[in-house]
Amino acid sequence: MTQALRHLMRVPLVDKKWTQLPKDLKEKIWEAVQMAYVVGEGGRKMVMSSATKKWKDFKSTLNRQFILPFANEKDKLKEPPQLYNFIEKSQWDAFVASRLSQVFEAVHSEQS
Repeated sequence: MTQALRHLMRVPLVDKKWTQLPKDLKEKIWEAVQMAYVVGEGGRKMVMSSATKKWKDFKSTLNRQFILPFANEKDKLKEPPQLYNFIEKSQWDAFVASRLSQVFEAVHSEQS
């Protein structure tokens, strides 16, 4: 696993926007990508844009595949999916709570 992926796995699931993440975390991701790949400084925007999309897609996948189908079976939401065993339980619990909140459901239904 590349160091960039390790940093991406530490990105909190409950932050609403990439722009709200700490700059030092995003800088670590960029530095890890540079160590693993030959990317000029001009490629930073593309790399970070890709990381942003992957983060959003990952959260969407978690929501669609592992939370919404079990919204009425809370016992199945107590632990992170085994497939993603790197997710800390506290992060998972906060993410599940945020995705099952009335606020999220209202925003999600407006966007659908």
